[in-house]
Amino acid sequence: MALFSLPLGVTPLALIALLSPLPSRANSPNPTPQPTVSPRPLPPRPVLPLAPFGNRQIVLNGQPFYGAWTQWQVGNSSRIGISDAALTQLFGVQLLSTANVSQQPVQWFSDSVSVLPTRLDSTSRYLDITEFAQKNGWQLQIEGNQLQVSTQPAKVRLIRQEQQSWGDRITIDLDRPTPWQADPQSLEFLLTLNAQLGSPAAQVFKPTPASKIRTFQLETLPSQTRLKIGIPWRVRPQITTQANRIIIEVGTPYLPARDIAWMPGLRWRQQYITVGNAQFPAVWLEVDPKQPQLSVRPLLSNTSRVPGTAPLFRTAQQGGAIAAINGGFFNRINQLPLGAIRLNNQWLSSPILTRGVVAWNNDGNLRVDRLVLQETAIALNQRFGLTALNSGYVQAGIARYTPDWGTLYTTLSDNEVLVTVQNNQVTQQTTVEKAGSAVPMPTSGYLLVLRSNRSAASSFAIGTAVQLEATLTPPDLANYSTILGAGPLLIQNGQTVLDATAERFSRAFIEEQAARSAIGQAPNGTILIVAVHDRLGGLGATLSDIASIMKQLGATNALNLDGGSSTTLYLGGQILDRPPNFTTSVHNGIGIFFQPSSF
Repeated sequence: MALFSLPLGVTPLALIALLSPLPSRANSPNPTPQPTVSPRPLPPRPVLPLAPFGNRQIVLNGQPFYGAWTQWQVGNSSRIGISDAALTQLFGVQLLSTANVSQQPVQWFSDSVSVLPTRLDSTSRYLDITEFAQKNGWQLQIEGNQLQVSTQPAKVRLIRQEQQSWGDRITIDLDRPTPWQADPQSLEFLLTLNAQLGSPAAQVFKPTPASKIRTFQLETLPSQTRLKIGIPWRVRPQITTQANRIIIEVGTPYLPARDIAWMPGLRWRQQYITVGNAQFPAVWLEVDPKQPQLSVRPLLSNTSRVPGTAPLFRTAQQGGAIAAINGGFFNRINQLPLGAIRLNNQWLSSPILTRGVVAWNNDGNLRVDRLVLQETAIALNQRFGLTALNSGYVQAGIARYTPDWGTLYTTLSDNEVLVTVQNNQVTQQTTVEKAGSAVPMPTSGYLLVLRSNRSAASSFAIGTAVQLEATLTPPDLANYSTILGAGPLLIQNGQTVLDATAERFSRAFIEEQAARSAIGQAPNGTILIVAVHDRLGGLGATLSDIASIMKQLGATNALNLDGGSSTTLYLGGQILDRPPNFTTSVHNGIGIFFQPSSF
């Protein structure tokens, strides 16, 4: 059986061009920053081919798609591999559970199982389709960096509707197996078959008053048939295949249980998790940080400066990650982080509001805790507590910005006093009246930014010596070179420690039912990165729900990450947890990086 898979025809380039940040709460002089967690549907997006680079274009029956493929030699035999992302999304092939990282069992229009050898590079996993293609009558041809795939012409014989107690079933009878692509839109679900419409009987379909499907249309394209099924994107259908048949079920649980040893040290798992009377679809990766070829570290959407956002798909690919999940909170308007980001012992953004963080060290150990960084500037024998370091969190007082923030600092409030400190001495002081003004960052030294604290400016006259002190609480987190903040803390040392009020989240955020993402660690050291969406027949998870889910998955330490529309789990070229055209831009993520010994 082949399961519902997401359309690779919606290319990353199309997403990059068409996605825009969603509105969020803007910073005020004394905000308590709250993430926007409610998912918001985006308008339909056209399917566009991506200009090819490397082996990243597959032409299926004359239509170009973004999709990774590769070719290699085994003795005198030439082998062709397609990424499992492309194979599922372009052809409708279903991946089955396996404990063998070198062999991937699949099903496609048959009760029998085919086993495809796997092959890895640093960002993708490929399935050797050489014999599989021959068995199914696919013609393969390579022209430059294009893999051209031609399948046998097929026809749609009949489309039937059945009303069930749980919802609707649509059965599509074909004269032979054929590739298909699914494309969820805001208010309808598109299914494109590489098959021509056959007899008039194929067009018989009438939604009933009790149907979950509100509209149904057939569209004939050259050598293709497209079904337009009127359901909102949150109503995800389950699609399976049998011999010469595609079955669409609307109203049944859509997520199949899956446990795939995807590569050494990384498993892809998914199933429904029960909390009370609710069933939540959970998709997660289990990562072994002791695997020498794997590493875990933050991902930034903009590698040249801290401000910026981008879809996680693009950030992961540009950063060279083989897997990723969205990370900490940020302001969608000014694209600035609202929480801790420490990379290679450098604070790109400081922790705020005693919120939870996750930290790693070079030995692969993971730690979660609530974190406070307190910096103090000392000038003219006076001590000035600093509010933040390299942060988008704006409050009255004095903040500090370093070249790690970027080559420019853009004022975040009106009437900021900017004090330039180089070689522990004030070299310049200026007042900038309007927010949004860009000023050069000193290449050495730092800026002190005085907000609603003009009286302190006299203590930082040009020529004044300035010293810095810093304390970290808890102090042992100073030994971790990599830290990412989000919150609230969920589980610590096996105990649920959820206290969102202590971390100064709003009541609305605490009570929100939304998509959630989290990171945790099991007793054996395995890192869990988890995405959870709406419960069956209802809304998403509360913070209490996600804490319970993480415990059930075996986490003895866990941290809630940014959620709602930001929730995105990426693996090897595909979004695992949601339709790719309903992902939004995020500021940062947590990446899994693979360094192959050879390829």
